[in-house]
Amino acid sequence: MLTAVNLLRFVWTCWKLNLAGAMEFRMSFLMTAGMMMLNNLVWIFFWGLYFNRFPVINGWELRDVMMMWAIGAGGYGLSAVFFGNVYMLASLIANGQLDAYIAQPKPVLLHVLISRMSMTAIGDVLFGLLIFAYIGDFTIMHILKFIASLILSMLIFLFLNLIVQCLAFYIGNAEGIAGQFFISTVTLSTYPTDIFRGVARVLLFTAIPAGFISYMPIGLMRHMNPWYAAGLIIAVFVLSAVGIVVFRRGLRRYSSGNMMSMRM
Repeated sequence: MLTAVNLLRFVWTCWKLNLAGAMEFRMSFLMTAGMMMLNNLVWIFFWGLYFNRFPVINGWELRDVMMMWAIGAGGYGLSAVFFGNVYMLASLIANGQLDAYIAQPKPVLLHVLISRMSMTAIGDVLFGLLIFAYIGDFTIMHILKFIASLILSMLIFLFLNLIVQCLAFYIGNAEGIAGQFFISTVTLSTYPTDIFRGVARVLLFTAIPAGFISYMPIGLMRHMNPWYAAGLIIAVFVLSAVGIVVFRRGLRRYSSGNMMSMRM
């Protein structure tokens, strides 16, 4: 049975090997991460043009939108860098490729999640840090709130996508559904929450909780709304609990692909 220290060593080793693999082709890595940063900066440029004409939209300023992008892109980036396999889980399940993880004396879910790192997502993380360095307040409280926002955003992306990807245990090939859900979440997390009204706003905080991510610059960074902060933390705990339970129950339904492979 793994002790806490051994488990941390195992996780750290996996992350180091993932990064070493990404850095093996440095030019490809730099170009991939750089293009993702450039893609995000183009969106910031267009938002800048919009706010140059309309300085304030429902209480949102350009600074708030830039921080929203920093938190959203940075949170997604962290989830894909440290737990990159969560976005490939439906494919692994449908193709019977969990055998190598189940056979190891390590926590299956953790082992699966940390076994892959996305190179493009590193560009998202760097973009988030760059935006904060440009517009952030370098006070201890503001830095701590930004770090907390990134972690909470990462956890929402991680467990929300874990739940959807685990549909493959129950319906077979769920890659299409998971992909569309991921795109919807990313898209909705990059628009100011206050432009949505009625049913759409309710859905943003329930069925597709991207609203928790996009509202962070206002509810957590600017005003520190205690009700929003409490709801955000509860949402993260609920998503994490549901994600873990859905995976464990789905694993009982898993059909082996009879694949012979070795993992660390």
